[in-house]
Amino acid sequence: MDLPKYSVIVGGLDTWSPGEEIVEPRLTQKVREILLDPDVRLTAPPISLSDLENANAGIRVYQFPEWFVARSESTSGEVKRRAMVHRKGLAKGRFITPEGKKLSVVPVRFVKACPKGHISDIDWFDFVHRGAGAPCKNAGKQLWMEERGTSGDLSEIHVVCDCKAQRAMIEGMKIELHPFPPCGGERPWLGPQGKDSACLAPSRLLIRTASNAYFPQIMRVISLPEKNEELKKLVAAIWDQLAEIKELSEFQMLKKLVKPIRDAFTGYDESEVVAEIIGRNLGATNKAEPVKLAEFKTLAQPAATEGTDQPNGDYFARRLTLKPEELAKAPWMEPVEKVILVHRLREVSALLGFTRFEASSPDTQGELEIGVKRAALSRTAKWVPASETRGEGFFIQFKAEAMAKWLARDAVKVRGQELLHGFNLWAEDFKQDSAKFPGLPYLMLHSLAHLLITSVSLECGYPASSIRERIYAVDTGTGMGYGILLYTGSVDAEGTLGGLVEVGRKISLHLHAALERGMLCGNDPVCAQHAPNDDRDRRLLHGAACHGCLLIAETSCETFNNHLDRTLVVPTVHNSHAAFFQRGLV
Repeated sequence: MDLPKYSVIVGGLDTWSPGEEIVEPRLTQKVREILLDPDVRLTAPPISLSDLENANAGIRVYQFPEWFVARSESTSGEVKRRAMVHRKGLAKGRFITPEGKKLSVVPVRFVKACPKGHISDIDWFDFVHRGAGAPCKNAGKQLWMEERGTSGDLSEIHVVCDCKAQRAMIEGMKIELHPFPPCGGERPWLGPQGKDSACLAPSRLLIRTASNAYFPQIMRVISLPEKNEELKKLVAAIWDQLAEIKELSEFQMLKKLVKPIRDAFTGYDESEVVAEIIGRNLGATNKAEPVKLAEFKTLAQPAATEGTDQPNGDYFARRLTLKPEELAKAPWMEPVEKVILVHRLREVSALLGFTRFEASSPDTQGELEIGVKRAALSRTAKWVPASETRGEGFFIQFKAEAMAKWLARDAVKVRGQELLHGFNLWAEDFKQDSAKFPGLPYLMLHSLAHLLITSVSLECGYPASSIRERIYAVDTGTGMGYGILLYTGSVDAEGTLGGLVEVGRKISLHLHAALERGMLCGNDPVCAQHAPNDDRDRRLLHGAACHGCLLIAETSCETFNNHLDRTLVVPTVHNSHAAFFQRGLV
């Protein structure tokens, strides 16, 4: 984070003042399994303004990096030369030249990091002298950063010492040259005691303001309706008095001694109350199903309604009745099994850690990979930041037999091999050995979801960036289940305006508009002809997909705009045989 005079890195959770606990048993259990800590809880960040008067409240930051570049420059031809100085060499935040001139400084934009998230300043004397910078450093030699061109390319930026030694910054990108010593495990966000000395991974050059400097690892779940909703709320209301209950006898004794407790739970089965208390303490009473499997089972309920319709309710949905006479006029709706209007839903998100250089998103089942090289948020904190948002949306379930029939077509199999080839090349390039190809049904549904988001945003009242997707291609145990959930993810009132529910009522029209829009891209025929294994641009996770048709805001997409191909959805100018939707399109 850049401040007016220097840059800082946000401190770890050990320096935060946690807010109120957020209860979501399914997510809590998943977080505990991933972090291998049975005591971790979900907690909201601090929001109380009164705490700002307390010097220890809020979130601490640490100055980083500690090397600076003087703002003033000397120019010789096309070469711009700026002095480099460490924080300890500044006088009241300014660099003093040999002539006594005071110059303002800005933080250097180059640091080094490793794939495990560790980050630190570059030892610039060693970098320039290729590991032998101690003599010049001890002698107090001056370092300079020279820009030998106007493009800002790393090949034109050189670091120069007074002793005439120099090195181009582009060499810092060449890992095979070992431009930096092995990572020392520096974690400046965890304070002076945060170093992880066990890391000896190769360090890489990192531009600290680049988009690959930080990828949050977030896990999200949709809160599902529970049988004992009222009991759950009652326990939450007086949790401070119940948190220490471990068994039935303790609760029975508390009821005898405390009249308000006795009155509150009159009419409730004591064993169910204790089970709820223990379940909240443990995060969940049973081993949780995969995130998306549990959600799909609830969303695909055959009942007319599911959940309870009440203010601030967690979940309430109604099944839309599809009239036969309307379906007869809309052949593109033939693969649709049912449409669910989700009037109320609650999404809970938790930040588990972060990565650098490469993002680590949930898999197609909504699960985070346990063995990923994530950076820790704290040294000792027993909580992770979480948030809850309430909104609305609609869910489309597709017929399993229609998907099976589509997968059996020869043209689809050929396209699938092309997409799999591109995926394997990507996994090889980025050393993603544990990555699994999501499958053609997922790619088709994901591409269709992006087309729908763009289409419905024109009429539903929400900007496209406020609509999120969840793609379901899950094994239910009795067969495969397929569906798309589009919902709002806004933290304010904009998330519950009712626009998406109304879109769901007219899903036939919006689906047709989305499919027509996907048939022709503004970048066709180049877009439609793109091959996933094309060596020219290396977009290995994309088929026919670009910013003109499928790419949307990454906040809306669950895979950072990867795994997309509209060839699987609708006929294109290059391939008209692999599309899932064929009938009724012009």
